[in-house]
Amino acid sequence: MQLSNPEKVPVTIYESSEKASKYVANEIAALIKSKQKKNEPCVLGLATGSTPTRVYSELVRMHKEGKLSFKNVHTFNLDEYYPMKPGSLQSYVRFMKEHLFDHIDIPAKNIHIPDGTLPKEKVAEFCRNYEKMIDDMGGIDLQILGIGRTGHIGFNEPGSNEKSLTRLITLDQITRLDAASDFFAEENVPKKAITMGVGSILKSRRIIMMAWGEGKAPVVQKAVEGPITDQIPSSYLQMHPNSQVILDDAAAMKLTRIKTPWLLDSLDRWDNTTIRKAVVWLCQTINKPILKLTNNDYSEHGMGDLITEYGSAYQVNIKVFNELQHTITGWPGGKPKADDTYRPERAKPFPKRVIIFSPHPDDDVISMGGTFIRLVDQGHEVHVAYQTSGNIAVFDDDVIRFADFVNDFSEHFGMPKAKAQKMYDKVVQSIQKKAPGQIDIPEVMKIKGLIRRVEAKAGCRFAGIPESHAHFLDMPFYETGTVKKKPIGEKDVQIIVDLLEEIKPHQIYAAGDLSDPHGTHRVCLAAIYQALDRLKKRPWIKDCYVWLYRGAWQEWDIDQIEMAVPLSPEEVLRKRKAIFKHQSQKDSALFPGTDVREFWVRAEDRNKATAQAYDQLGLAEYEAMEAFVRHMF
Repeated sequence: MQLSNPEKVPVTIYESSEKASKYVANEIAALIKSKQKKNEPCVLGLATGSTPTRVYSELVRMHKEGKLSFKNVHTFNLDEYYPMKPGSLQSYVRFMKEHLFDHIDIPAKNIHIPDGTLPKEKVAEFCRNYEKMIDDMGGIDLQILGIGRTGHIGFNEPGSNEKSLTRLITLDQITRLDAASDFFAEENVPKKAITMGVGSILKSRRIIMMAWGEGKAPVVQKAVEGPITDQIPSSYLQMHPNSQVILDDAAAMKLTRIKTPWLLDSLDRWDNTTIRKAVVWLCQTINKPILKLTNNDYSEHGMGDLITEYGSAYQVNIKVFNELQHTITGWPGGKPKADDTYRPERAKPFPKRVIIFSPHPDDDVISMGGTFIRLVDQGHEVHVAYQTSGNIAVFDDDVIRFADFVNDFSEHFGMPKAKAQKMYDKVVQSIQKKAPGQIDIPEVMKIKGLIRRVEAKAGCRFAGIPESHAHFLDMPFYETGTVKKKPIGEKDVQIIVDLLEEIKPHQIYAAGDLSDPHGTHRVCLAAIYQALDRLKKRPWIKDCYVWLYRGAWQEWDIDQIEMAVPLSPEEVLRKRKAIFKHQSQKDSALFPGTDVREFWVRAEDRNKATAQAYDQLGLAEYEAMEAFVRHMF
């Protein structure tokens, strides 16, 4: 069963978003320079959001090094929320200034961004003039795009057609939910936006759409391989003669050539990774356990070459079955006095020193709470390192509640009340006067951080580790008071280095889920990797394994898992209770519409689904499973 390549737009895949962003930045720079040589203006269509930020950083770097001038550049931004003041934290005017315009030599008169301050009756006229300005400049030479979870480009939501032009649009509910973290609550997100239309975008001479992270993989596959439809507006790029999609490895994982390459062509080489992926896919496709797959099953699904290489389905089945069976262990820290030949972890040393890195003060128990508790129960020296304070995910009402408690506590126990009352009054007044999205005063930020810290300590106590083993790192990159964070810096990395040097762990657990809304997990993991790279010559690090877990919203694919820790019904309940210690996480700003109950429900559903997937492959049946992938460094 051979298929033709279903990709209907040229796609280029890079190992990382950093490398992909440099490629895009270099193309933009080359275009600008080419236009400069011809003494022509260069017209760019620009996007906002987390996707293009590295592109802008690279362009700024080129400019500051004297390699690139923007004096001949004219820009037209895709969109802006409506209504929106240009100085607001969430304004795309402010975004573009902070990420690009304030750092380069582009003339202010050459910058064009939809105006979110207009009276509604003047918006239509503005939109017509915006289109005319683009046309008068000769059209956009290069338009860069991201892609939203609904498949939108700009703010062209499902239902937008290929002829749509710049207009006022009502935002999709999913888009507003995704933006809620920027606005500190869904109710603060504008319901409308001004956006260039799909037709406006398609008039560009060149279009580059970028996507990073596994969270974008499903919609990218639909946009690139699916039919052209107004329900996936990005699919209209298939109609453009000079469009290109730039992806990192994670965003490309659902494309046919990556997920099931054997369906497109005979493979020159079947390595262990591909064999496992193919067999798991085949089982899930035809709903059979591994040991029941036949020669015909393989041949009918583009995998006949694999049977030719191994001789029979039986040989392949046994190979993959044993590999998956060996990933299952009830001893995540290694089983003492046991043959560890086929176990994912070493028997020695025992007990081990373990560090669990938690980007926010609840990722530890949400993502690997069962394994966390089991490591403690089995006698290992477990430390938890909370990398950030998590303060932006605490609501103002909780701050007032805790400040009120301190006030009453001081009074009832005969402590001086004047200072507590003064602090309480200051906190309440600042919250009452705060506009939506405004940065908290330092005292409120500190209280929010302390609330998260107290909850994390409660989770540690429940898991059975002493308070001295809970490390609150408060990495500086996070402490901005806004969802937008600073780039990772030397202090961030050094904090990790110092902790690793202090504990010298035999095991490290870290969040490998890189699709969180604003990249905190990605930055936290990057800091760990940089720290490990600096320490790679230390004798202790040769005995250290690094295991990556994922967040509450998704799990590693079965073929990727290298350690699966089964949980009994009682352990699932203990994990649930540990998650419940994080009571402030109700209607969280980062995950709007959810609360702490939603976290444990999602976590349990994910863990049970992993166990069911193993069961359906013909392996042992468990209540739930937590999964890990080993990082080699």
